[in-house]
Amino acid sequence: MYINNYYTATMQYATEHAALTGAAKADVCIVGAGLAGLSTAWELLSRGKSVVLLDAGRVAWGASGRNGGFVLQGWSEGLSSIERRCGKANAAALFKLSLEGVDTVRDMIARHQFPGCAPTPGKLSVVRYEDGDNLQRLRDKMATDFDFHLEYLDRQAVRERLKTDRYFQALRDVHGFHFHPLNYCLGLAQLIARNGGRIHEHSAMVRVQSERGRHRVITDQGSVDCAHVVYCCGGYGGPEFGKLRRAFLPIATYAVLTERLGERLADTVATTDAVGDNRRASDYYRIVDGDRLLWGGRITTRNLQDEKRLGQLLTDDILDVYPQLRGIRIDKAWSGLMGYARHKMPHIGPMGQGLWTCTSFGGHGMNTAPIGARVIAEAICGETDRYRLFDAYGLQWNGGPLGPAAAQTVYAGLKMMDMFQETRSQRRAAVKN
Repeated sequence: MYINNYYTATMQYATEHAALTGAAKADVCIVGAGLAGLSTAWELLSRGKSVVLLDAGRVAWGASGRNGGFVLQGWSEGLSSIERRCGKANAAALFKLSLEGVDTVRDMIARHQFPGCAPTPGKLSVVRYEDGDNLQRLRDKMATDFDFHLEYLDRQAVRERLKTDRYFQALRDVHGFHFHPLNYCLGLAQLIARNGGRIHEHSAMVRVQSERGRHRVITDQGSVDCAHVVYCCGGYGGPEFGKLRRAFLPIATYAVLTERLGERLADTVATTDAVGDNRRASDYYRIVDGDRLLWGGRITTRNLQDEKRLGQLLTDDILDVYPQLRGIRIDKAWSGLMGYARHKMPHIGPMGQGLWTCTSFGGHGMNTAPIGARVIAEAICGETDRYRLFDAYGLQWNGGPLGPAAAQTVYAGLKMMDMFQETRSQRRAAVKN
């Protein structure tokens, strides 16, 4: 069930895990073997719990194994919005959690020597219109309120690195990094299996029966008796997840890999930092294999899967930023579904006695699922109640059948606002020149 993309073409290994047959027993059953499920399994195993991990497909075959590969501070929801909703102290604690997530992933790669992850430091957050004053205020606020230090780059410094007139200023994050997400997940799966965790692929959860403080997770060919269930479904989760499925939207995003570009790319993108712009449905990209561009972007509620069409759409996006790359070929194009909550924060916390959720990480980067997993493991083991930091972000209804249309309308409106701001900034720049 792995789709053809850059990550599957360069994965180190893909161990087959047998489907669940018959009755199994464990302290915890985890539903979903993406980054969240794998991280939860490892956190629990490290605390002496027995674990069975189920997935409808393969390990990390969904969004966890085919995303941009960014491991960065923060959440999809902005810190200012989190402050307004949760208060300054809670926002600071949530930001600190996100940093812990970055450090967790970096430490796991180094400690366990996961092959093929290729962690590369640095990310540039660029703006597509004149906004230097606001960026500097944000830099100062992050330093003062959160003790997190970003480097401000003016227009000249940005354009020395990125040869385009689309970008103006940027903030550079040297704490975060980018890497090969599928190889990380596959390394984590091998680590889990070596330490006694049971992983079963092609074992979709059909339903969960709960009685007298115990739970029975049922699949087509087997079942797991356990004290705790952790739901780690992503954008591919179905109605079997009940009220959890009704709390997130499956949002599609897209990515392409260019041919080898040699000096053309070096003369265009003069940095190994990952890059993302300031729009909600932003472009994000990074250099892989030395001279290929891995470019992602666009957000829709309809999952386009025509590889040729995807390649053309994202080629247009690339050329809009870098017209000097005209004539490039796309080697691979792919799409994927993210689980995305309306409040733009993950669902982390209890759903009932012994029932937990650790999901809806769409748009957050690869640091948030690992720290969410740690928070849930701590709760199950009675260590902390850090999951309470997410109390303000419950299972908000996704809008039902009208949810996708509403989300698409919102994104269309945001795109129009982005275009207006960019056009206005370009006109002002033209007047100054």
